[in-house]
Amino acid sequence: MAETGNGTQTRRINLALQGGGSHGAFTWGVLDALLEDGRFDFEGISGTSAGAMNAVALADGYHRGGADGARQCLHDFWAGVARTGRFSPIQRTPADLWFGNFGYENSPTYRFFDIFSRVFSPYDTNLFDINPLRDVVGRQIDFDNVHACDAFKVFVSATNVHSGKVRVFTGTDITLDAVMASACLPTLFKAVEIDGVPYWDGGFGGNPVLFPFFYETDTEDCLLVQINPIEREETPQTAQEIQDRMNEITFNAGLLREFRAIEFVRRLMADGRLEGTDYRSIRMHRIAADVAVKGLTASSKLNAEWSFLTEMRDMGRAATQDFIEAHFEDIGVRPTLDLSAELRADILPATEREPVGKRMRDALRRASRAAGGGQRG
Repeated sequence: MAETGNGTQTRRINLALQGGGSHGAFTWGVLDALLEDGRFDFEGISGTSAGAMNAVALADGYHRGGADGARQCLHDFWAGVARTGRFSPIQRTPADLWFGNFGYENSPTYRFFDIFSRVFSPYDTNLFDINPLRDVVGRQIDFDNVHACDAFKVFVSATNVHSGKVRVFTGTDITLDAVMASACLPTLFKAVEIDGVPYWDGGFGGNPVLFPFFYETDTEDCLLVQINPIEREETPQTAQEIQDRMNEITFNAGLLREFRAIEFVRRLMADGRLEGTDYRSIRMHRIAADVAVKGLTASSKLNAEWSFLTEMRDMGRAATQDFIEAHFEDIGVRPTLDLSAELRADILPATEREPVGKRMRDALRRASRAAGGGQRG
């Protein structure tokens, strides 16, 4: 913790920004509120897909004009997305506009492209690898400013198509290609090649990756801006709902793996079993878009209408203001995201688990009885 010029204490945090298409405008609102508050210092920012775009826009603007410059750059980036979206062949139907449905399920054009992408690859149909979003990022973001920004470190992740491993770009390695690789959905766009290696969306390996914070920063507080819900109460039934939920589970898998690692280290440190090591107990915090995306379908991630983007932004701002009011004093002191609760369905506490040896003996005893041996273990 440090103090501002007026004596107010600031909180130093790392930011982890998930991807999620147009739902990333929620993250825009989170960042806008944090910057406006003025009591937060960032040491590291990790972003994937839309999270990566928010991260580079933040760095570009911050280098140009501090917090106000960052807020303006984020606004300009998403305004650029909205301008480009006006020319998309996929638009909402009049009925969707009337009833306030932000998704595209009823759009014949969306249905056509969705089915088309399941039969033909972008190598068959998108021969010139056209991606309007690439033009937006290239036009709105000055990567020289991103490289020159020394106020915080930026990490952008993408998935190596050949190895399946995540690659983290940082420093001058963060280029337009790196950001587009981080957002490359393989059913829509050709893999982005960097130094002869093809990359897909970083969400396959981590959405976003957290481990760079452990090695490259000293801050132990990490604020996750979560766009994709980990849990849903409804059981998907239509083909589209099943596909959408499969994608959510896939893109949250890497994050859950890192949750497990953080919680495992925290428990070992609490037991005093890692004394004298370089391991640190990370304090996790979260601002989630659960309320904002409730009722929204996955197709709304393609909605680039300015009214929708600003609504998502405003919900991100409101969620952040609620978080600050409830948890500002906790930052630097205690975690506000209970990872043990997040993982409880997956990992039973040690007291509720039978020893492996006992389970094996019981299994062997049952097998022996079934075979008629009846030996005692």
